[in-house]
Amino acid sequence: MADEFIKGLGLFAGAGLAWMVLAGWYRTPSFESPKQLIAAPPEPNTVFDAVGIFLNDVFFWTAILGALTFWVLIPALNQVRESSTA
Repeated sequence: MADEFIKGLGLFAGAGLAWMVLAGWYRTPSFESPKQLIAAPPEPNTVFDAVGIFLNDVFFWTAILGALTFWVLIPALNQVRESSTA
């Protein structure tokens, strides 16, 4: 169980940090705004902006789904597998 926990924590921390950095760059119109990190992204001017905005969503969902997979789904499947063989 510790193995699944650390994998989920690694995904949550790594992808969450990447999401926060990209959200700070692309989704924070000003630091006085109450919509920091959740504002709508601007229209991309370059290919790098488009990739950054796309990766922002990828890292967000990787953090959420990766943590849920390793913290909830895999332990639940292991529990079901153990209970069905016993």
